[in-house]
Amino acid sequence: MSEAASQHVDRDLSELFHRLNNELGIILSHAELLEAKSELDKNRSRAAQVVAATLQALNTARQIRIQVSDLTDVK
Repeated sequence: MSEAASQHVDRDLSELFHRLNNELGIILSHAELLEAKSELDKNRSRAAQVVAATLQALNTARQIRIQVSDLTDVK
C-alpha cells in the first residue's frame, strides 16, 4: 500500500473511531439520565445495564483503536 493510501486509511479509521465514540457517548448520557430519573426499580436496573454495556463498548472501541494503531505503526 502506498504511503498516501495508508494515510487515507488512517484518517478514515480515525474518523470512524471518533464517530463511534460520539455515538456511544450519546447513548451513555441518555442511559445515565434514564437511570437517575427512573422511579421504578426495574427501569432503573435496565438503564444501569445499558450504562454498563455502553461503558464496555467504549472500552472495546478503545482496545480496537490501540491494536489498529499498533498495526499501522509497524509500516
